Amino acid sequence: MKIPQNITKADLIKAADKIIEEGIPKGAQSTTYDVFYKNELLPPKLIVSYANYFRNNEELERTSFEGGLNTPCFGLLMENDFQIIKKPRHLEKAYAEYINSENKKNSGKAQSYIRSLEILNTYIPQSKKQNIAELENIYTVYQTSHIELIIAWVKANASSEDYGEFNDLSTKSYIEKGFFSAALNSYKSFLSNKVMRPINIGELSKNDSNVNSDISFDIDSLIRGIQTSGLLISKTLLTRFVASLLTKPFVILSGLSGSGKTKLAQAFTQWICQDESQYCIVPVGADWTNREPLLGYPNALKTDEYVKPDNGALDLIISANNNPDLPHFLILDEMNLSHVERYFADFLSLMESKGKLSLYAEGAECHGVPATLSLPDNLFIIGTVNIDETTYMFSPKVLDRANAIEFRVTKTEMESFFANQQDVDMSKLQTKGASMAKSFLSLAANKEFTKQDLNETHKTLINFFEQLKKTGAEFGYRSATEIVRLINQLTVIDPSLSNNQKLDIAIMQKLLPKLHGSRRKLCPVLITLASFCVDKEKFQNIEKDIFAKDDFDFESDGIKYAISLEKITRMYKGAIENGFASYAEA
Repeated sequence: MKIPQNITKADLIKAADKIIEEGIPKGAQSTTYDVFYKNELLPPKLIVSYANYFRNNEELERTSFEGGLNTPCFGLLMENDFQIIKKPRHLEKAYAEYINSENKKNSGKAQSYIRSLEILNTYIPQSKKQNIAELENIYTVYQTSHIELIIAWVKANASSEDYGEFNDLSTKSYIEKGFFSAALNSYKSFLSNKVMRPINIGELSKNDSNVNSDISFDIDSLIRGIQTSGLLISKTLLTRFVASLLTKPFVILSGLSGSGKTKLAQAFTQWICQDESQYCIVPVGADWTNREPLLGYPNALKTDEYVKPDNGALDLIISANNNPDLPHFLILDEMNLSHVERYFADFLSLMESKGKLSLYAEGAECHGVPATLSLPDNLFIIGTVNIDETTYMFSPKVLDRANAIEFRVTKTEMESFFANQQDVDMSKLQTKGASMAKSFLSLAANKEFTKQDLNETHKTLINFFEQLKKTGAEFGYRSATEIVRLINQLTVIDPSLSNNQKLDIAIMQKLLPKLHGSRRKLCPVLITLASFCVDKEKFQNIEKDIFAKDDFDFESDGIKYAISLEKITRMYKGAIENGFASYAEA
């Protein structure tokens, strides 16, 4: 059973307070992990179960969902700032005493346990040597004093000489006097190259790739984060966006101004990135006629100087090359204010050739800027597009290399907005999905095709190919490959999607964007394309049964590809009314 996505932080807090007030029911104790909340140790699954009661008026059956690392249960708790701590094996007796004691606060062993947990939560060394195995070893070997835990950290991370000096000159006297702060200061001085910072033992260190790689990418965690921030973005749109990025690292978001295109790009990058250096929002200027606004140029008067653009785009690409384990995102806002082919030509070419950009002559030296630069696999480019009299249309060369996602606002969505209007707080998304970044990159590196039965998919694509060819909008091998790959990534991200739903998304994003033309040329093709999207026995006259009805329900029975059919219908009506139609609409 899936954990409902509408559970909020407030619900979790209410659930935790309920457990503290009423106690843990018999048989509901956790086995391996605890939530450390208000100096209490609470079962994670019980918190989520109770939280669903406060949100949806029903306790979740704890056997219906899993707990542990990499599960939606722990993901929900960690996203909402709850500390999850693994139970030390050597303190099981103290834990049992703590749970069963009528007067928990007076239990000596329980107090020692709680104090140890507090210290661990406050002073865990951030080091590339540090990992969960070492922490478990510390738990196992040092069983009583929290000061001894510090000694263990020194022993685990310092050289034997440093440890001996620390132990001989400092620690013994400090333990005898009970000076915890003095012991801690000595620890810091001997590990001056280590960073000490507050950290949740369940949280994964930003600088420790060994730990940070353990959490699998979970679209439901992103959806919960988006809901918490106040943004109104549907699950379907989020799924399409993520799957498109994973298929090819170039996505175009087009549609109505103010419909959330830039907000979606900003929200996702803030959610999955651990640092602001991993993403950059660049407003495209109407005067961009070459690549210099993005890549800068060598100073002709000073041969050892390279002039970087102020927008940070070049620094982002350099950072992506230097940090291959972290995703980086270049967001080009209002990408079509200038001719894309002029300033973006090098990028379009390198997406296919996998070659290198030449920034200046080999042999010269410009401090901090390499002579050549590649577009690494961990660099993702997102372009937002508005269509009006101030913008330029995309050429087939651009559309062929991207997934184009259209934004529109329905009446139902606008009604929902007015009914639940709230401020958008993007800060709630900061780094919440950073622990899934490595998994995201791993998914993006997956070049497999879908393993589902492709006979129906191939048949539909051939049908579309034949009709699109009549308008000069047919697709090539690259698009065909990316369509099948997109279907596979959609399957990975959301296994609940049907084959028709996945193919519908692929048609909308990869086949229809290049479609344009006059009424005479376009309308017969649109009628035929619409017939591919429905059960022909139920809709024998496309113009009469679908195009002529202003209130047609695109989710009704007999509709195979609802998203594509709705778009084709709008294009048909536009061609009839204006004599011309294209995928891009003002």
